[in-house]
Amino acid sequence: MGMMNAWSQSDSVRTEYLYIDGQRLKAMITPDDTLFVFEYDSIQISSPRSFKDREEYLLYMRYKRYAAKVYPYAKDAVRIYREADYVTRYMNEKSRKVYLKHLQQELNEKFEVPLKKLSKTQGRILIEMIEREIDMSLFDLIALTRGGFIASYYGTVGTFFDYDIREGYMEGKDPIMDIVIKDFDISYDIEKVIKKNESERMPMIPQ
Repeated sequence: MGMMNAWSQSDSVRTEYLYIDGQRLKAMITPDDTLFVFEYDSIQISSPRSFKDREEYLLYMRYKRYAAKVYPYAKDAVRIYREADYVTRYMNEKSRKVYLKHLQQELNEKFEVPLKKLSKTQGRILIEMIEREIDMSLFDLIALTRGGFIASYYGTVGTFFDYDIREGYMEGKDPIMDIVIKDFDISYDIEKVIKKNESERMPMIPQ
């Protein structure tokens, strides 16, 4: 009851930003306590699944394990795509090509080795997660960022994962896959991130 009384009095509550172990945290301070406020990305809550037989259930569990393994790569890929699209939006063609060339070198150093270790099914899940999020086939994405010849090359590489990157993600083609992919949120709102970073750089003014 004492806590409720404290919160009901607006003049007894103030907001401050505190630094703990180098991390900047927002705190709501009352006469009785200090409450830290945390912001989380969106989360996905799944309802219990029902399957027609044990074989379908085992397929779902296998897809889910594989999706969890490739999730960090898919999330990174979408983040990089959104950031690159934002940064190059107003660049001239020459500057854009230079930027994307350096970006490609960085991506190769970071992802080439681990991605080569993926199984065909894991690679397929990774590609479909990305395509579903950006609403674009991997082939079109590569053609847009690196040119048609490179896109054709990756189209050939896509056959390694038994996946036609020209076709793109098609919901309904594999219903079990659809269920699993929807459980993993790899969205990245670059505008929201920029606004958040700008607000965190503002002077800390007690409310």
